[in-house]
Amino acid sequence: MSPAHSTSSRPETGTGPLVQVRNLSKDYHLGSFPFRSTVRAVNDVSFDINHGEIVALVGESGSGKSTIARILARLEQPTGGQLIIDGQDIFATERRRASMKYRSKVQMVFQDPFGSLNPAHRIEHFLTRPLQLHGQNDSPKAIKLKLRELMATVGLGEQMLDRYPHQLSGGQRQRVAIARALAVEPEIILADEPTSMLDVSVRIGILNLMRKLRDERGVSMLYITHDLASARYIADTTLVMRAGDLVEGGESIELMAAPHHPYTQLLLSAVPDAR
Repeated sequence: MSPAHSTSSRPETGTGPLVQVRNLSKDYHLGSFPFRSTVRAVNDVSFDINHGEIVALVGESGSGKSTIARILARLEQPTGGQLIIDGQDIFATERRRASMKYRSKVQMVFQDPFGSLNPAHRIEHFLTRPLQLHGQNDSPKAIKLKLRELMATVGLGEQMLDRYPHQLSGGQRQRVAIARALAVEPEIILADEPTSMLDVSVRIGILNLMRKLRDERGVSMLYITHDLASARYIADTTLVMRAGDLVEGGESIELMAAPHHPYTQLLLSAVPDAR
């Protein structure tokens, strides 16, 4: 895989940070009194995601990277810190649950393409449901057209709308999950290890699709991964997590070429031809 970070074809979607994460922390409480203990999963992490930017959050299992994605998706509550999107302090204005307006801006693609789609429903259901929830009460004909466009965007034929998840490959299911996220035209997609459960032969197709969405639609992304090689391939900026701390970050190609932190150097040493 070779990186390609040209922005010449990227649509103009705004300037400056779309997402600002400031001093984010997350504690988990284990056990019960008097043997209760606290584990800090995320420790005072700050970073930005610009309009039309792909940021990779890289680290080993337990580093806190997926916890950050779940907090940004409002699936978990932070212990402390700020999340500012389009100038709005989200934790201050939406204290417990994400509003429909927030979910129209921020969507998540999960790691498991086998568990994220209910086997009882056809693919058409997964794409129609978010349109209905977000008030797009178009005619059946208009909805059908929208579904066909979504399927085409992720490289799937419209005939798959009538199929069930078990009739699709893992890569096809992950493309459906991405189409579902795109249905409400979000500004940012949180992609939590979206290729880790797929065959190596289909991973590059998903990564190329994500880059295409950034280049053609201006969608920003937070890409969660343990794989520095894929981060270098897809991301403009790479941030390295270790045991809840953000230890290093920078422009992806430069960071891979000359990492400063010993942990980043260690991760790179395990990746053939990562530089």
